[in-house]
Amino acid sequence: MNQSREFDIIVWGASGFTGRLVALYLFDKYGANGDLKWAMGGRNLKKLEKVRDEIANKNVPLVIADSNDKVSLFNMVNRTKVICTTVGPYAKYGSNLVEACIKSHIHYCDLAGEVQWMYKMINSYHDEAKINGSKIVHACGFDSIPSDMGVYFIQKEVKSRTGVVAQKIKMRVAAISGGISGGTYASLSRVLEDAQKDKMVYKVLTNPYALNPIDEQFGEDSSDLKNVIFDKASQSWIGPFIMASINTKIVRRSNFLSNYAYGKSFRYDESTIFGKGFFGRVKGVLSTIPIGLIMSAKHGSLLKKGLDVLFPIPGEGPTKKKMEKGFYNLRFYITLEDGSNAFAKVTGDMDPGYGSSSKMLAESAVCLAKDKLSDTSGVLTPSLAMGDSLLKRLEKNAGLTFDFKY
Repeated sequence: MNQSREFDIIVWGASGFTGRLVALYLFDKYGANGDLKWAMGGRNLKKLEKVRDEIANKNVPLVIADSNDKVSLFNMVNRTKVICTTVGPYAKYGSNLVEACIKSHIHYCDLAGEVQWMYKMINSYHDEAKINGSKIVHACGFDSIPSDMGVYFIQKEVKSRTGVVAQKIKMRVAAISGGISGGTYASLSRVLEDAQKDKMVYKVLTNPYALNPIDEQFGEDSSDLKNVIFDKASQSWIGPFIMASINTKIVRRSNFLSNYAYGKSFRYDESTIFGKGFFGRVKGVLSTIPIGLIMSAKHGSLLKKGLDVLFPIPGEGPTKKKMEKGFYNLRFYITLEDGSNAFAKVTGDMDPGYGSSSKMLAESAVCLAKDKLSDTSGVLTPSLAMGDSLLKRLEKNAGLTFDFKY
């Protein structure tokens, strides 16, 4: 990758809700025009100037481009080593930007949780990105860094302590607190709308190994949990975790990309813990109702219109106070190849979707721009693109903890 660029990072979409958080984090953590050279990017100069005046200072450069104008995108990406984008839905606004980054031989990271779009990017650009030395890294927020880097961390610990790998890992969301932004709801709506219109998209969303090549879509994992059951691993009632359909596919792609470092018989699943006894079961049943309504709402229906009123519009999100009070606690129940068991935990110190995700994405961008990484390129996962370097940054700067007990 050409290192002689004006900027290390351009935050694309910096005037949006999440982009603003990423820019604020970079300014507070790294300043402006210091060792890290970064800029705020968007299509509206006045909006960018307004946000910059509120969160930073005039030392932070502004870059103007348009997602629908390929020439302007190429002009922008040629000025930087890394594009860090929060502009979603990515299926609508992301494809031209990915193409521009690859053709310009630079790196890219985003917060995409749109599996059908990631599938398209892999099929369209993975080989070209490998040739051009570009790391295209999707899912650098709550979906799917805690899951992907959590499994990466666990497998490293297991291997170093026992000489074998973890054959089965069950991730359970033990506690979570945070809000949802309009951008996230818009992206989820886009995914569901695409699935309702296109049977191929539906097949991608329901295929556990969809992000692997066709001839590598094998394994013992089945579709993600859809109802409430009693879980022997956590000794609790568990139910669906809405991010599982994204996270699990990312983890399985990491296994494939690492030449099956976790083993070809590796199994992984995710769900939410609701508690023990009668009340745990009732809580689980009640909690699945909103998920069911969102997943079943057809585009243009009265139900969908009602949900649209309840959720924020793009550009809106949780208050600062709510983000700061947020947190998450993920438990990993581990079975090794020899049948013995282990336990791990990953935690985050702010609300998962915004406070924590903005820090994870920002540190991913800094990692891609500044750290000495492997030559692995293509459409990658966070753990394959950045590995130990990102793990260190997450613990040191982004408020995550990774703990392992054997």
